[in-house]
Amino acid sequence: MTSEVEQTAARAEALGYEQARDELIEVVRKLEAGGTTLEESLALWERGEELAKVCRQRLDGARARLDAALAEDAGDGEERAQ
Repeated sequence: MTSEVEQTAARAEALGYEQARDELIEVVRKLEAGGTTLEESLALWERGEELAKVCRQRLDGARARLDAALAEDAGDGEERAQ
C-alpha cells in the first residue's frame, strides 16, 4: 500500500516540465500572498519542493539529451575531417 506522500510525489513526477513549472509558480504566488494556515502553508511548501524537483529532473534530462546530440555531432565532424 502506498502512502499519500508517495502518491503525491508520483503525480508530480508524471507532470511535464511546463505543467510542473506553472503549478510551481501558482504555489509560490499563494505562499507569497499569505493568508493560509500553517498546515496549508506547509502543504504548499511540500508541493513546491516536489514540483521544483520535477522541473530540475526534466531540465537535467533535456541537458543530457542536448549534450549527447552535440557530442554525436562533434564525433561526426571528426570522422568527416579524417
